[in-house]
Amino acid sequence: MRIKLIIEYDGTNYVGWQRQTNGLSVQQVVEEAFEKASGSKAVLYSAGRTDAGVHARGQVAHLDTETSIPPEKISYAMNAQLPSDIRVVSSAAVSDEFHARYGAKAKTYVYTYINTQHPSAIHRNTTAHIRGDVDTSAMQQATKHIVGTHDFASFCASGGEVDTTVRTVYSLDVTRDEPFIKIEVTGSGFLYNMVRIIAGTLLDVGRGKLSVSAVKDIIAAKDRSMASPTAPARGLTMKQVYYDDAEFMK
Repeated sequence: MRIKLIIEYDGTNYVGWQRQTNGLSVQQVVEEAFEKASGSKAVLYSAGRTDAGVHARGQVAHLDTETSIPPEKISYAMNAQLPSDIRVVSSAAVSDEFHARYGAKAKTYVYTYINTQHPSAIHRNTTAHIRGDVDTSAMQQATKHIVGTHDFASFCASGGEVDTTVRTVYSLDVTRDEPFIKIEVTGSGFLYNMVRIIAGTLLDVGRGKLSVSAVKDIIAAKDRSMASPTAPARGLTMKQVYYDDAEFMK
């Protein structure tokens, strides 16, 4: 049977989602937990490959298994084997047609800055620290240039392998909830480091280093050097993956 998992993790101690030879990945830990819990091996297919240090509240993955553990109990069995920074939020049987990656219609990511004089001890792993005045109204105004279907080559770091750099951003919002500034973006898919480059560029708008209209010019340039530095990985969290257009096209 095919099992859909929703997984939450703190990515601080991992080289990213995908198995790699240079360190411990979230995928490896979760696959090993399933093997310990069920007595059988399985390969996980995820909705997206989060980078080193990036977190998730709603990563989606699937696996095929012949285990006798009831689908809804698999999460409990796996969590008994997982470290405290990874949790399977839910497990459920799905049809064989479901695919965590290829079936995904859109994803939502949240980037979080903490705007304080001194870095936070409690939030050090899940936020990026910034000082000084930040104009979140200007940041929100700049989002209008990003929402829509564009060639986002200016927001793509080198190292990604894609056929096209055209993507659709359905929504992009900047909110302030002291001391946090949150950038929430939903899109059809994202290029390598795209959300973090958007976050860095919007921050420069908020600091007055870039004008609101400059963002439009950055997109038009299709040149990574025109956009701002990539924001740190620790501030990024995969919030949700959508498999039905109606869920995010509200």
